[in-house]
Amino acid sequence: MRPSLLIGLYLLVCVLWPLAAQQPAPSGDPKQRIHQARDLGKQGPEALAKLQAMLSDPDAEVRIEAVKSIVAIDTKDSLDPLIQATRDSDPEMQIRSTDGLVNFYLPGYVQTGLTASLRRAGNAIKSRFTETNGQTIPGYVQVRADVIAALGKLASGGASMDARANAARAIGILRGGAAIPDLVQALHSKDDDVIYESLNAIQKIRDPEAAPRISFLLHDLNEKIQIAAIETTGLLRNREALPQLRDVLEDRNSSVKVQRAALAAIAMIPDESSRPLYARFLDDRDEGLRAAAAEGFGRLKNPADLPAVQKKFEAEEKMPPRLSEAFALVDLGKTEMAQFSPLQYLIDTLNSKAWRGVASAFLIELTRDAAIRRAAEEATKTATKDERIGLAPILARSGGEDTLPYLEALSHDSDSDIAEAALDALRTLKARLP
Repeated sequence: MRPSLLIGLYLLVCVLWPLAAQQPAPSGDPKQRIHQARDLGKQGPEALAKLQAMLSDPDAEVRIEAVKSIVAIDTKDSLDPLIQATRDSDPEMQIRSTDGLVNFYLPGYVQTGLTASLRRAGNAIKSRFTETNGQTIPGYVQVRADVIAALGKLASGGASMDARANAARAIGILRGGAAIPDLVQALHSKDDDVIYESLNAIQKIRDPEAAPRISFLLHDLNEKIQIAAIETTGLLRNREALPQLRDVLEDRNSSVKVQRAALAAIAMIPDESSRPLYARFLDDRDEGLRAAAAEGFGRLKNPADLPAVQKKFEAEEKMPPRLSEAFALVDLGKTEMAQFSPLQYLIDTLNSKAWRGVASAFLIELTRDAAIRRAAEEATKTATKDERIGLAPILARSGGEDTLPYLEALSHDSDSDIAEAALDALRTLKARLP
């Protein structure tokens, strides 16, 4: 070996050896350190520095106990240690830190997220995803950029498929638009859960620029993924995908569920070329196809279609198409507020636990029209408790400066549930306004 190389190695050792000596080795056996991590968790935020140091412990069980305690402490100072924990190579560490990050912005999440179902068997962990997750943080909540960046890295390259799928779900809940490239990369995974959760996250974020990058999944062999891709395409209004959506609708191998999703997605993208499809399915025996056809007519906004939709609305016996037909009639110009008017019918449906979510989605879309929004704002003065609670977030999503007085009035309601809903709505609306 050359003398110069020997000298270089000697100098490197001289520099690094004292630094290594300054790093204390873990004291006690792993069981003692696990108990220590648990005890530190009971001490609150003051123990975070010590717990963060334990995230570098060579024993995975110690690190897991440390991250559990950090999650339990749950303050803003927990975020940096949790971000550090997402970089751990252990899948359970990644899952627990992910749920901990979400829990800070959505309190209580760890009781329902993937963490709640984690079971360890030797070196393997078992977990179970719930079928759907419609949770998102309120619009006024701001998430740190480095939190989204950390979750994005997990979604595209976590230590296990569960960790990746869980991170994708978290990105959707936190509406982490900056992680769209990571979600798109995750769509090319061979794991169905990762793909499905990534599609759901993209739906929640609602970035139209992501739409063309999911088209390859419109014919996926997994029906659950195919339907999610179709729904996402409709929500993102990808007009270029209309030919593919029509192909899926007309495919004899498509199930009724897939056909419903395809026609509903087509109906989300107003285009006169789709009119024959709406006319064909408006009288279909399947209630889901009738509903989608009615919505399509509504979004075309041609008053000439009103009589046909009105006739269906008056004769309809099934709730899903009847709500869709009411939406279409309002979109086609029937905006009056009367006892049996379609707009009043949609507002009345906010009293129904089973159907208020459907009615709310329609009303959010409709109240983007200033005249319809004004009618909904005026309705808050005489509405029932459930209607007021339901109208508050709708107006927060679609309202403007002129909506503020109505929400402020609701925020002073004598019913604390109404007042609380209105205060949340005010925060969301003010966060939207320039």
